[in-house]
Amino acid sequence: MSVIPWPLNPRGVAKPTTVAPAARASGIDDVAAIAATLIQSRQTILPKRLGDPGPGADELAQILHAAAHAPDHGQLVPWRFVLVPQAARSALADVFAAALLERDPAATPEQAAQAREKAHRAPVLMLAVVDAQRGDPGIDLAERLVSAGCAVQNMLLMATAQGYGSALTSGKALKAPGLRALFRLADSEQALCFISIGTVQSRKSVRSRPAARSYVSTLDAQQGVVPGF
Repeated sequence: MSVIPWPLNPRGVAKPTTVAPAARASGIDDVAAIAATLIQSRQTILPKRLGDPGPGADELAQILHAAAHAPDHGQLVPWRFVLVPQAARSALADVFAAALLERDPAATPEQAAQAREKAHRAPVLMLAVVDAQRGDPGIDLAERLVSAGCAVQNMLLMATAQGYGSALTSGKALKAPGLRALFRLADSEQALCFISIGTVQSRKSVRSRPAARSYVSTLDAQQGVVPGF
């Protein structure tokens, strides 16, 4: 007999249940199927296709809490997220427009307006930030970035599970001095991307995904790295 944390009680706390091995295997298969469905249903929805309503307070708390379950060598929590509420969107819009004009002084008023408009898309908008020095300096930046990416993916999957669309966006404005100043970034911090979440207004057809054999190989002791698995 085995003990597995399934099902959850009404408060979301795992309640041990004694089950026979066959039932345990069936339960694990069910959970794996749910996980596969969730992962495979996640799709990038551009911010311009995300509208109201966005996640409520409790749903947003769930999304943010999902980040805490990312792998994190040394328990540094080398990442953070800055929410951009509607009251702060105009300030961000100013930064986007200024960043464009810094890169291209010949940008037209229409192009500047388009840059500003990007700050007003999607009900929920936040900036992901990673710190290269927080905690143990011996833990490489690459590991911190991987942890941040896992935290972001956890959040996207939670939003998908709640029925919302989401997207990651970046761009040259992330490195602009005005953006760094607006978000009070320390010298050791990098702005990674913006995360947008909201209700899907329209979506493109689901794109095909690569087969695992196209990106997985196996280390062979005699032959070196060989294709496939």
